[in-house]
Amino acid sequence: MNKHEEILHGKPLGPRVTSVTPLGDHKLLLTWTNGEKRIFEAHKLLCQSVFKPLKDESFFNNIKIINGTIAWENDIDYCPDTLYIDSIPFHNK
Repeated sequence: MNKHEEILHGKPLGPRVTSVTPLGDHKLLLTWTNGEKRIFEAHKLLCQSVFKPLKDESFFNNIKIINGTIAWENDIDYCPDTLYIDSIPFHNK
């Protein structure tokens, strides 16, 4: 088993975030434990009350990785499995 894999009820969880780069306009470039790079567009989160502080792009860009997912100050984070599903593959051209 990969050191980044986690087990829940005997089954491995999905990939986890290893790096994050803000791209502007509330978009993030994410690198995952499976080696994939994916883009996450956070616009849809901004209308939910818990994510309202992210409207401030400087706050949004002050992002970090905690336990394999993205997180901000004020205990704001996002489920890594949903993050993976909601992101799209990054194709460097």
